[in-house]
Amino acid sequence: MRRLSLNQKTTNSWSVAQAVDGCVRAGIESIGLWREPVHDAGVAKSAALVRDAGLRVSSLCRGGFITAIGGEERRRALDDNRRAIDEAAELGASCLVMVVGGLPEGDRDLPGARARVAGGIAELVPHALERGIQLALEPMHPLYCADRGVLSTLGQALDIAEQHPASAVGVVVDTFHVWWDPDVERQIARAAGRISSFQVCDWITPFPGDALLSRGMMGDGHIDFRRLRRLVEDAGYDGDIEVEIFNADVWAADPDGVVALMKQRYADHVL
Repeated sequence: MRRLSLNQKTTNSWSVAQAVDGCVRAGIESIGLWREPVHDAGVAKSAALVRDAGLRVSSLCRGGFITAIGGEERRRALDDNRRAIDEAAELGASCLVMVVGGLPEGDRDLPGARARVAGGIAELVPHALERGIQLALEPMHPLYCADRGVLSTLGQALDIAEQHPASAVGVVVDTFHVWWDPDVERQIARAAGRISSFQVCDWITPFPGDALLSRGMMGDGHIDFRRLRRLVEDAGYDGDIEVEIFNADVWAADPDGVVALMKQRYADHVL
């Protein structure tokens, strides 16, 4: 259980201070932070809260959205990612999760968007190396290709990551996004030494009205978590296992109750 990490989105109503306190109450040793609540509290204060509580920061989410075609919009996106790298370093995060972005409005050139992701990562790598932060490319289910993540498979993410030192660029294995991939076993083995984060939540059916809020608590859906955990561990990953759930019903529930249920389902379905 010491590897269990609470991603802040799972208890979306909690501030950084509340999430840190909730982890301490529940005996959870690690937390995945999001930039928006970190900004609300202040980066330095957030870092102090985590440090004083004796917690690890399993990840900072999110960087990315680097598919803009060019000009001022692309420059702003890259500058914001450099700030995110700095924030991850100040927080002591293990990695910065990169949700790379979808197609720009009116654009239908998917290969071009993926090429711009590769170019953007190459521009960010020197700053990541300087700050000691690993950029963690998160492939997303093809459902999100148009608006959130043009990298749809672990293989596509690794094609970019392998162009750079493993200390600078790795990949996220998120069960929600990769469980369906018939090549997932081979690609996880290929990712050995580059797995930045292992995130768990379930794929539930039927989908709710908002596809973004379609993640379920472990055991409520269709994913074989133990198989995927064995695969990432066989590939050498021994880091934190982060529970990240976007779900309106989970968010509306009492956060302490959510954390208690999360611990139970983690024990029942992941360990």
